Amino acid sequence: MKTVTVNASQTYEVKVGRGLLADLGKEIAPRMGKGRAVCLVSDSNVANLYLDAAQESLEDAGLRVEPFVMFAGEIHKNVRTYAKLLDYMAENQITRADALVALGGGVVGDLTGFAAATYLRGVGFFQVPTTLLAAVDASVGGKTAVDLDAGKNLAGAFYQPRLVLCDLNTLDTLPDDIFADGCAEVIKYGMIGDPDLLDKLETIDFRADPEAIVARCIEMKRDLVEADEFDTGARQLLNLGHTMGHGIEACSDYGISHGKAVAIGLTMAARTAIAHGLCPGEVLPRLIALLEQYHLPTATDYTVEALYDRVLADKKRAGETQTLVMPTAWGKSELHQVPVRELRDWIQKGLTL
Repeated sequence: MKTVTVNASQTYEVKVGRGLLADLGKEIAPRMGKGRAVCLVSDSNVANLYLDAAQESLEDAGLRVEPFVMFAGEIHKNVRTYAKLLDYMAENQITRADALVALGGGVVGDLTGFAAATYLRGVGFFQVPTTLLAAVDASVGGKTAVDLDAGKNLAGAFYQPRLVLCDLNTLDTLPDDIFADGCAEVIKYGMIGDPDLLDKLETIDFRADPEAIVARCIEMKRDLVEADEFDTGARQLLNLGHTMGHGIEACSDYGISHGKAVAIGLTMAARTAIAHGLCPGEVLPRLIALLEQYHLPTATDYTVEALYDRVLADKKRAGETQTLVMPTAWGKSELHQVPVRELRDWIQKGLTL
């Protein structure tokens, strides 16, 4: 087992290893303070696999468990599901001393975290990610949110968990398609600032033994969160591939998954960077080959105008400026401030180089 400590506004541990779900109650109960109840949130896919085991572990530790199962999928990470969860907690007398536990992927973690941040002005929050994407990215760092009709993650809060427990056994039950989504985020970390990680991904199949790769991604995110918890500077590097990726997700009404949209966004960022002379041309074919190695798409049919309308709603827009993350080498990226009036051209270059 590997443990990564995150020193943010709340210090907490991220534990990565196999068989950790069985110890969920033992891990959470000592961190509850006076609270004796948890609302255990999962989705309709994950609940069939792990809800009973998680509930049993929590109850064995002396906690009252109120399970809440939402429909699976990004399309349900909205204010309606969020309101249902708040009502459910109130009806079941979850108090300020109690907590929420997110058992699932990034959708469950984002929504549960936002509920924890806002219910009774803040209750305890624990993350138990069950997908590769959630383990390496969504469960760490305190970003919580729900989607609005206008765009993704537009209503949210920074709210750190008390513990993140990554049981790698849950990754064994992921369909290949869902595992691939997480690989897009892993490749993103390499492109942000770890060429050695990219080299490793080119030569190994890490699915059978993911601990070192997962822990490395968490360490990279930890470092950026500690430097810039509230996402005003260096932490924005984590958005590599995401500005265009979120636009692609929205254009597809979330029919294209987050990981696949990010993969396309990574290649768009590389094409744009090369066209603007920010990145050497040899990065693009190598990046495309790596993404395809992990069964990820590298292009989209959406038009400049369709993507432009969605990108304008991105959280990183500040007035008439949009922050874009551009690769500048194999395993290195930088932030670039782009005037909104030039954004169509930047998107076009990402589509056509």
